[in-house]
Amino acid sequence: MSIISSSYPIIRKILFSIDAETAHNLTLFMLNKTYKYNFLRKKLHSSINLPSKIMGLNVKNPIGLAAGLDKNGECIDALGNLGFGFMEIGTVTPYAQNGNQKPRIFRLPKANAIINRLGFNNHGIEKILDNIKNNEWQKNDNLLGINIGKNFNTELKNAADDYTFCLKKAYPYADYITINISSPNTKNLRDLQNTYYLENLLTQIKETHKELVDNYNKYVPIALKISPDLINEEIEDISTLLLKYKIDGVIATNTTISRKKIETLKNHDQLGGLSGEPLHELSLNVIRRLKSLLGQEITIIGTGGIISGQQAKEKIEAGANAIQIYTGLIYKGPSIIEECFNLIKENININ
Repeated sequence: MSIISSSYPIIRKILFSIDAETAHNLTLFMLNKTYKYNFLRKKLHSSINLPSKIMGLNVKNPIGLAAGLDKNGECIDALGNLGFGFMEIGTVTPYAQNGNQKPRIFRLPKANAIINRLGFNNHGIEKILDNIKNNEWQKNDNLLGINIGKNFNTELKNAADDYTFCLKKAYPYADYITINISSPNTKNLRDLQNTYYLENLLTQIKETHKELVDNYNKYVPIALKISPDLINEEIEDISTLLLKYKIDGVIATNTTISRKKIETLKNHDQLGGLSGEPLHELSLNVIRRLKSLLGQEITIIGTGGIISGQQAKEKIEAGANAIQIYTGLIYKGPSIIEECFNLIKENININ
């Protein structure tokens, strides 16, 4: 166990004593500082090795960092040293935006959960690409995904313009690109999951993607990130389009607007997306449904509510080819990566 993992209960107590967003920013700042001054230069978890494939790409292990923790790609190398097999930055929009009014992150410690209504706050695609151009993570043959979205003031009818703009910008630098249409914190964004909007979006994404493949002579996979609040018919419709347009992966799932299991807890009534342990079963159900509809055709990345290795194992058993964590890292610290790895390695044959 690393020094960070063993001391995390103390670190968490300090972080949880201050505002959640301030704690988030402080954590990234300190990780970067410790990495810069060589405290994290040696791999903390070099033993986490379980070669796998996601969307046709090789990864050292199937445990990824979900988008949202490092929105602006400012902490890639330091986070990479924690033991992840792949990482995803963003969500990134064409132009910088501040997101929703603060406070906008709320902890629910009794439920190992968080509610956020950040609203795609980020520095914009151009600035973020400057941040990631010289990262060591990718130079060492590790995968970096870029999660893209639309600006808050872009109308749904023009949403595809924002996504294709980001796709073109990110393509030379990303190992895969995720189309985020499922955050509950950008007004009407989830309407893009409806068949009418989604078919139009995927048509333009695939046309642009084909041009980029030809221009750069390389294939960068595309994934779609979906909501846990979809009904079965909606999952079926989305799956049909994923197959029709030969999308490479689906990330299941984003945060939920449901408040089941937390109705009595402080902050349960805050607006925003709920992540953490209460999300696990919702996400699991979507993964099972996707697996039954997609089979082996499309990579499924399971995320949402992984607070323990057992939950990671359940995601894989439900049909996920890989997992991503975020809120679990906040509550458990870096030890959750090795915990997930051990249960997956012992119980699941990934390939």
